[in-house]
Amino acid sequence: MGAEIVFFLFCEPERLMVLTVTKYTIQAINGPVVTVCGGKGLAVLDTVYVGHLRLIGEVVSVRPSGTVVQVYEDTAGLLVGEPIETTDAPLSILLGPGLLSGIFDGIARPLRRIEAECGSFIKRGVNLTSLNTEASWNCRIVAKVGDMLSSGAVYAEVQETSTILHKCLVPPALSGTVVSVGDDGQYKVTDTVVTIKDVKGILHELTLCQTWPIRKARPFLERMPITYPLITGQRIIDTLFPVAKGGCAAVPGPFGAGKTITQHQLAKWSDADIIVYIGCGERGNEMTQVLEEFSELKDPKTGRPLMERTILIANTSNMPVAAREASIYTGVTIAEYYRDMGYAVAVMADSTSRWAEALREISGRLEEMPAEEGYPAYLPSRLAEFYERAGYIKTLSGEEGSLTIIGAVSPQGGDFSEPVTQNTKRFIRTFWALDRQLAYARHFPSIHWINSYSEYFEDLRPWYEAQLGADFVQLRSRVAALLQEESQLMEIVKLIGSDILPDDQKLTIEIARVIRTGFLQQNAYHAVDTYVPLTKQKGMLAAILCLYDEAKRLLQLSIPIVFLKDSGIFDRLARMKYDVPNDDLSLFTDIHEEIVDTVDLIIRQNS
Repeated sequence: MGAEIVFFLFCEPERLMVLTVTKYTIQAINGPVVTVCGGKGLAVLDTVYVGHLRLIGEVVSVRPSGTVVQVYEDTAGLLVGEPIETTDAPLSILLGPGLLSGIFDGIARPLRRIEAECGSFIKRGVNLTSLNTEASWNCRIVAKVGDMLSSGAVYAEVQETSTILHKCLVPPALSGTVVSVGDDGQYKVTDTVVTIKDVKGILHELTLCQTWPIRKARPFLERMPITYPLITGQRIIDTLFPVAKGGCAAVPGPFGAGKTITQHQLAKWSDADIIVYIGCGERGNEMTQVLEEFSELKDPKTGRPLMERTILIANTSNMPVAAREASIYTGVTIAEYYRDMGYAVAVMADSTSRWAEALREISGRLEEMPAEEGYPAYLPSRLAEFYERAGYIKTLSGEEGSLTIIGAVSPQGGDFSEPVTQNTKRFIRTFWALDRQLAYARHFPSIHWINSYSEYFEDLRPWYEAQLGADFVQLRSRVAALLQEESQLMEIVKLIGSDILPDDQKLTIEIARVIRTGFLQQNAYHAVDTYVPLTKQKGMLAAILCLYDEAKRLLQLSIPIVFLKDSGIFDRLARMKYDVPNDDLSLFTDIHEEIVDTVDLIIRQNS
């Protein structure tokens, strides 16, 4: 049990005050799991400091026999009997200006400041807040004396980067009348800028920052219908398998299939205002590559460095496993904070399988009853808690914001029937199934067009029709049908070969090849092809289907399709993704004319 120390405080000769303080000590250590003597006074999810080094931990279980704490740092060297201190508060992070362009570990400690203080290796027991409390920000006070501020109202603004205006919001569950305001000027994040009085007459000082527990979703006024797609510039995603702003998507695939590069492309080119990239259990060199690439990339919307609207959460594979479990909550909490300002935020979690493995390891050390493949029985509910924090919402202040979550899944051996993938499919509506054979064939993105799906397209159909015309939906449907037909024909080809097929089926296979190599395949390192606007995507679809329709003229005249194949027009269309600039789509007119002229020439030669 916890030792009780009794202090006798003599305040007055005739009165005696007795103050009892409970001291907690370590009883047992099992990797990142520490058992505490007693636990009287400790609550589940309380943050504690473990040992003389004051390692950060969190209470995960309270029992009469002892309290269990998971430690977010390496427990090597801890001894039984070392003290444990409680903060009487859940694990929370400090939210405010200074988060953008930052890189944090799984529990939101700033890695750049830790490097400056400790060197290249993180020392244990370092407890720096996510924000630099010594930095000053140029602040404009929006609130006026006498204003009634409700939860989520904006009372101050800070130009955090050249592209993002940081709005300081009244914390949830707090409202009142403004009784004093500061002058516009330089403030630290902990300085008081506005003071309000609530209905009980209690004064509350509002600073440029606020704290929020990472495992608790931030409240909003209303969940809005899905109406807008997240435009990524990746053809197979935007055209065939779109994800909505406020939606959820999964990118499952085996090792080497291109999950990370796919998420990198989405982070670079999606039209989200802010990107939160969570490297959960990934290799350190991959996170280094993200840092280097994002620092060099220019934002296509502003021309400024992409890092100005990016936040990185790095919990690499050699970092403590307990912090990996917390990293996705840290990332999504920061994303919700910016969503509440009215921004469109996209979260890239790479990968949720590593997070689930951390959950499994901790569950095993807690001696919990395992479920399928050793994962804890609450794996589905934890996945639901994460993905359900996405949404297109109306904020407490009445603005519209969105949080889109895209999680990578790394099933062992590419087996999509394993628990993490199957449970993830229950909570997402877009499934980008990566294929090992496509990746080995250097076909990227290696999203398989048959195994993937998107349930958002019907919700987004009005937007596509308004922006691109009703014919875009028809083009998409025809292309999807051709790919499906080719998949069935290839089963026959594997058995008996392609020579025995009639010309109309040979045409389907040839057109499907153009769709695969000229449209679905995209070069992330090509200046023109790395990002493709929707208007060009539509033009490419129209050109391919124009060739298909014109080729049918030959079939109606009983002219073999081989004449059209020998003309080189199929290869010409496969190269149009490079030949047609993104900002000059007039060349599609020339391509249509070339197709018609080629077919007419073949007809004249064979008439």
